[in-house]
Amino acid sequence: MSSLSTSTLASTPVIGRKKRDVAYLLSLGFLLIVVAAALLAPWVAPYAANAVDFTAIWQAPGAGHLLGTDQVGQDLFSRLIHGARESLLGPLALLALATLFGVTIGTVAAWNGGWLDVLLARITDVMFAFPGLLFVVLVIAVFGKGPATAIVALALAYAPVIAKFTRSLALAEMARPYVDAYRVQGVGGFLLCVRYIIPNLTPPLLGYLVVLFGEGLMSLATLSFLGFGAQPPSSEWGLMVQEGQSGIIQGHIWPTLVPGAAIAAVVVAVNVVGVRLSDRLNSRFER
Repeated sequence: MSSLSTSTLASTPVIGRKKRDVAYLLSLGFLLIVVAAALLAPWVAPYAANAVDFTAIWQAPGAGHLLGTDQVGQDLFSRLIHGARESLLGPLALLALATLFGVTIGTVAAWNGGWLDVLLARITDVMFAFPGLLFVVLVIAVFGKGPATAIVALALAYAPVIAKFTRSLALAEMARPYVDAYRVQGVGGFLLCVRYIIPNLTPPLLGYLVVLFGEGLMSLATLSFLGFGAQPPSSEWGLMVQEGQSGIIQGHIWPTLVPGAAIAAVVVAVNVVGVRLSDRLNSRFER
């Protein structure tokens, strides 16, 4: 009886790990397909992104149009594929800019400490406490709407989050013996941070950034939906949701459902991959 219970308990973590691995592999495969479709959009999409056909307005999914058409007869499947490039590149650019700001601020704060650490901490606390979307709308109101402004504004909003996370990692990394050893050898602070500390922060930071990618995608899609991000005739997914709203009242849900489902599916897949990747990288980082 006891041996049966012991074997059952021992097999439970293995089963759970296998389920997580399956979800991770399925999510990773789905994301690779989305990325491939975005890269090969001109050759994969059956129609041009903005090809209009007034004889095929509001068509349901069928043989001619796999996911149906919108209010001007544009093929939703083709627009979805073409829009994947902009919908994925936007969060990537956003995270690249936010990471540059956040990692720099977090590392400088951890390394110098003292009044500079306190000052940077207070600045990041203020930005972190300020509603992100309100801050972005404020920036857009000053500099004008558009995808570039939305990316920069969101990067400034995300930077404090990354800075706080980087600072905590950097403080733990600076407590390791090799840092004192390099200091004794006369290695300067800038060189030590750039060549050793920041590269060692990459594994745990990378998994965190993958999860933030999904949030960035949703944030940019929200701004496009509100009219602050991508502008027509773009086929960015958030803008597609906004343009398809008029059909809901008439019972045509596909123009809104298709891009909305694409956003949700990519965000869920990114989160699954990000959490699993973070677990793997953190386990290696702690060794």
